[in-house]
Amino acid sequence: MSGDLVPRPPESRMSDADRERITARLRSAHGDGRLTFEEFEQRLSGVLGARTFGEADPYVADLPGGPVAAPVHDRLDLRASASTLKRRGPWVVPRLLRVTNRPGPVKLDFTDAVIPHRVVEIELDVTAGSTTLILPPTASVTIDDVELIASPARVKDLPATPGPGVHFVVRGRQRFGRLLVRTQRRLWRLRR
Repeated sequence: MSGDLVPRPPESRMSDADRERITARLRSAHGDGRLTFEEFEQRLSGVLGARTFGEADPYVADLPGGPVAAPVHDRLDLRASASTLKRRGPWVVPRLLRVTNRPGPVKLDFTDAVIPHRVVEIELDVTAGSTTLILPPTASVTIDDVELIASPARVKDLPATPGPGVHFVVRGRQRFGRLLVRTQRRLWRLRR
């Protein structure tokens, strides 16, 4: 992607800053000779009139940097075997996330993720590895339907009752490891 524009769900509304970054891609493509002046004007008009990333996408999808709208899937399967399974930074979270790892740890950081749904379901199938879920500070979570086999579970500083943020429903199996659900740690350094 060009600049710091991260793919967003098609229905997400664009800010003025997002629109400016997209129009900068059009100006660059015109300057490189990829677009004629007429094409540039037509696409610029379309982007300026777009309210969502999905509406702007057709005007830039074929240019360097690719589409600005990320596909939103209802389900994603994350699988690993004898290795660490991680997700962090900006990534699009589906409505249902199936996580399988045998053996090995799982660390999913939702802090900077794009979450277009109010409820996210996570199905765990983790053996011989710990699972850490790092949720946004406004999130809530329930882990009542997780079968724990020789595995402790802990939810730190997150309510179980749905609130203003995304509600995560975790179920499945955690075997021979631990399940930890928390928010992002804040490291404060003392200055002298």
